[in-house]
Amino acid sequence: MPVVAGVDSSTQSTTVVLHDLDSGALLGTGSVPHSPTFPPVSEQDPAEWWTALTGALATAREQAGVRPDDIVGISAAAQCHGLVALDEHDAVIRPVKLWNDLTSAGQAERLRGRLGAAEWVRRVGSAPTSSFTVAKLAAFAENEPALYRRLRHLLLPHDWLIHRLSGRYVSDRSGASGTAYFNAARMEYDPGILALVDPDLDWRAVLPTVLAPGEAAGTILPAVADELGLSRRAIVGAGAGDQHAGAVGLGVVPGDVVLVLGTSGVVYSLHPTPVVDETGVVNSVAAVAGGYQPLIGMVNCTKVTDSFARLLGVDLTTLAELALAAPRADSRPVLAAYLDGERFPDRPSARGTLTGLTSATSREELALAAHEGVVFGLERARRHLASFDIDLSGRTIAIGGGATSPAYRQLLADVTGRPIQRSATRQPVASGAAIQVAALVTGRPLADLAQAWAGAVEVVAEARTPLTDTIFERYLGVANWEGADSWQQN
Repeated sequence: MPVVAGVDSSTQSTTVVLHDLDSGALLGTGSVPHSPTFPPVSEQDPAEWWTALTGALATAREQAGVRPDDIVGISAAAQCHGLVALDEHDAVIRPVKLWNDLTSAGQAERLRGRLGAAEWVRRVGSAPTSSFTVAKLAAFAENEPALYRRLRHLLLPHDWLIHRLSGRYVSDRSGASGTAYFNAARMEYDPGILALVDPDLDWRAVLPTVLAPGEAAGTILPAVADELGLSRRAIVGAGAGDQHAGAVGLGVVPGDVVLVLGTSGVVYSLHPTPVVDETGVVNSVAAVAGGYQPLIGMVNCTKVTDSFARLLGVDLTTLAELALAAPRADSRPVLAAYLDGERFPDRPSARGTLTGLTSATSREELALAAHEGVVFGLERARRHLASFDIDLSGRTIAIGGGATSPAYRQLLADVTGRPIQRSATRQPVASGAAIQVAALVTGRPLADLAQAWAGAVEVVAEARTPLTDTIFERYLGVANWEGADSWQQN
């Protein structure tokens, strides 16, 4: 029975899924947690990712009851933007700065000032914030010059996993377009931008080759196949960014909008051409199967409600019940949920702000404010995407851990005014990676296979209490407390 493996290496954990190659049926799943991180400093040792991958794959294999020779393909998706620096011996030079590490905010600001946001967007689809790899790279060169001089290979998290599997230094267009030094439309790195970081380095020797859709990284290394329990003939996919692989796993088509409620909050859709947002809010990144995936990402999402549950001394189920029981008066407390700084809007040093408190404020209202602080941020991003004439008339799909919460589901329906749907695909990122390599093994078009394997979607919430202009304007006033000039309100 031929089987393919898909890996999702996120901030919090590594998950591995095994799918039957012929039917697409999910056969087994395993997951191993990573050490937690605490922005603004957010770093991990990639050796931990490999240990987690090994353990998660072993669990999935045991659950599925498959033999090593059955697993004929593997690919990995992972958190975007992280900086993995290797020396001449492929040793990791320093812990990896993750996407939500905000310590390179100063370098990001200076880089934006060198070209201007509009020029950055024109050249690489995004204007850099501290989340982007280019800002982390500039900070590495500036703050740790001795370590930087040892740099021989610069990879993203999923590139590093693919390198461990195949021995090759490769990337894919989805992950590369989140670095802010790669032009996805031309499928090439931008040497002028890299020269802003270091004009003397031979970047062609340092950066991975970006593979086109439908290209494989190669065949698994024999020793790695034996270590993991895979066929020595297993094909290794190019890998992908996490949100991009998730779109494949969900079977997203143009017109759909996806709301991701995980460690980060993300809103994305698909579009046939690049989206040029000169404010830099929309990241016009490439989609795995071709075309583009306009995306807006936020640092603060479900950790906000985790924090409020801790402060109120309740579990998440009780917090959701409190939020749904709260009255919806326009005078209710409003939260700008910037607990760990923020990427959208670009305020890495901001902190959360809760306003509208009175001596009569209830626990229910605080629970509602915590959920709405996240949901209003997602709606703000959805409206910004819509302002670029991106078709969002299809399904509104909620995914991630927060999408299991009845409070998040209902509030998303109320705020967007649209039915909220949830996919039966419970691990869309890992399944998207599996679909990527399955297309390589079978020779089928990736988009067709994604549709064939996508789980059914069901409506999990209908709009009940419409969002009022008053409460949303109050939210925007609080969310823009540092000055509206850092984000163009639409």
